[in-house]
Amino acid sequence: MKKIFLLLSLIALFVSCGENPQKESKADEITSVDMHLLTLADFDTEAAKWVDQEVTITGIVDHVCKQGGKRLFLVDDFGEAHIDGEERFDESLSGSDVIVRGVVKEFRVDEAYCLKMEEDQIQKHKKGLDSEELYAQKMEQIKAYRDSMQSAGVDHLSFYTVDYISHTIK
Repeated sequence: MKKIFLLLSLIALFVSCGENPQKESKADEITSVDMHLLTLADFDTEAAKWVDQEVTITGIVDHVCKQGGKRLFLVDDFGEAHIDGEERFDESLSGSDVIVRGVVKEFRVDEAYCLKMEEDQIQKHKKGLDSEELYAQKMEQIKAYRDSMQSAGVDHLSFYTVDYISHTIK
């Protein structure tokens, strides 16, 4: 009887202490169960693969945008990403280590965009809606877009953001 009890105890010990196929961390759980995990270090280079798809991205909330409060700036030592929401984010999120779920979005700047932006700025300037300084800054930004496209040999520049769905504080 003691031998049977000892044998059953040993079997139970091996079964309970053996390799456990369950997830080891919250980040692993999110990627394997829910969606793709993007690191901030790879965000700019990998985001194009995930446009219009749900992803999870982790980082520290550097700050909540002061103008409207609908943008989080997520950072770590290796990169950054902008998280856009429909509602205002709570400013107390600043400094928090978070896991954000959202949809990757691409904003393209091409020559047509530059021409439209340029025409809009000229019209605003003619109507006196922008100061000389602001007008000059915006025209310089358009020039910088064109210079960047030319030096990279591309017909557009892509800027990626994540449209917010939800977050969890780590």
